[in-house]
Order: sequence, then C-alpha cells, then structure tokens
Amino acid sequence: MPTPTRSEFRHLEPLRVRWAEIDAQKIVFNAHYLMYVDTAIAGYWRAMAMPYFETLEALGGDLYVKKATLEYHGSARYDDRIDVGVRLQRIGNSSMSFSTCVFRGDEALVSGELLYVYADPATQTSRPVPQPLRSTLEAFEAGEPMVEVTVGRWGELGAAARPIRQEVFVHEQKIPAHLEHDGADDAALHAVARNRFGLPVATGRLLQIGHGVAKIGRMAVLPLVRGSGVGRQVLEALMQAARERGDREVMLHAQLTAVPFYRRAGFLERGEVFEEAGVAHREMRHPL
Repeated sequence: MPTPTRSEFRHLEPLRVRWAEIDAQKIVFNAHYLMYVDTAIAGYWRAMAMPYFETLEALGGDLYVKKATLEYHGSARYDDRIDVGVRLQRIGNSSMSFSTCVFRGDEALVSGELLYVYADPATQTSRPVPQPLRSTLEAFEAGEPMVEVTVGRWGELGAAARPIRQEVFVHEQKIPAHLEHDGADDAALHAVARNRFGLPVATGRLLQIGHGVAKIGRMAVLPLVRGSGVGRQVLEALMQAARERGDREVMLHAQLTAVPFYRRAGFLERGEVFEEAGVAHREMRHPL
C-alpha cells in the first residue's frame, strides 16, 4: 500500500510525545502508536460534535475493535509534535474500517487500519450499523456541517438551552443555580446548536443594551464536544443576528479561560479584570 499523505485525512488530531512514551532506544515504544490512534479516534467523534457514549447508548449498540494493524515507516521521538490522521475507509453492513496515520509534519511515521464491528452491548453480537450513524460518518467525510444552529426566543429554545447551561455553569463551574437563569432570558435572542442526531450541544444568547450595542452571554458548550468548532458557530450566529437587526457592535464578558477563544474570533479586551458570579472576567468587544 502507498504511504498516506496528510491531505487524505478529514481529521488530524494534534498530540505531543511524552517522556513516558519513549523506550531504551529513545524513540516511541511501538505499542504507544495504538494509543495515539485510539486518542485520535476519540477526537474524530468530537469533530463530529458527537458525544460518543450518549450517542451509542441512544442508538442501542456499541463499537468493538475486531482488528488493528500498524505499519512502521519511521520513529517519533521525545517532545515531537505529531498529528494523527483518521479517515473512514468503508462501512459494511455491521462493520466499519478507518485508515490512520501518525505524521511528524508531512512525514508519515506509522500508518494503520482499525476495523470495528457494531454490536449489541449485552450479547456482543453484531448488528447493522444504524442509518443515522452511517449518514453522519459519510457526511463528515464529505465535508458537510455537523451541527445546525437555530436562533429564536426562550419559549422556543429554552428547553434545549437550559440543560446545557446547567451542565456547564452550575455543575461544572459551580455557579449558584439561581444566578444561571434570569429575567433577561425572556427578552433575549438565543442560539442552540444541535448535532446530526438532534442532540443540543451548545448555546448562547444575545441582548440589546442600547445605542447600537448588543451583548452576547451564556455561551456554553458541552464538555465532550469542545474543540469541534461548535462554540464558534454559535458565536457567529449570534453576531449575524445582531447585524441583521442593525447593531453596530457586540460586547461580552469573557471568563479569563475563554479570552483566547474570543480573541481568535476578532474580539478585543477592554478595561480591567473583574469578578462576576465569583469568576474572573474581561470585557471584550467586536465591531459589526
């Protein structure tokens, strides 16, 4: 088989070689490449905005590895930055195979194949791959969007948005529940991103505060799909809604950990760090 190239892969998972992964030859121990591939497969599901456990449980099955093969072309070394490519190769009736390759830059180090069987978790007997899963995999490989963002009022979207906000703000960040929901929700425009299985995975809201300025807030993405670009799509949908109603600027209060995310979207900091709901924030603004 020809050595793969980076351009063949829809998904590339960035990793870095750790000290514990090298052997007496000062190169990555051969078995660790399977761990790299498995980590990249998890990133592949994330890139589809698909929480793996919840989705497979809802479909009534699970995926089991039938065969894993690796072919070694070169060696990664300590502290190398590597990218692990994952590409759907084929889907059969009850199986699916993925091509994988570990790259250092453009150099292919280790290529491989993973063969999975879709099966009943209780009996581990094979089942046909469900059509929603099949369609999502094929759409991802075709470069199609993995989420659909809907903008509307709280009465329409609140039932989908609220569990996400509860998970992120109340359970994860320990913000008091009575501070999470306020009267501004009824006046705001809300955005909810749903994946291809109809699961709400991210949300945010847009308030009009006067003088052509809108405020974006309550931005929340479920932990298992962070890094998939879903948050950026919600942000862009809210900014577009602000443009369409004639606002000239959007502002937001960014948690310090989220400042780099908003910088990449073109927002600039203004003023000093302040505390809101017990969390450090910076004000950030973006002209429309």
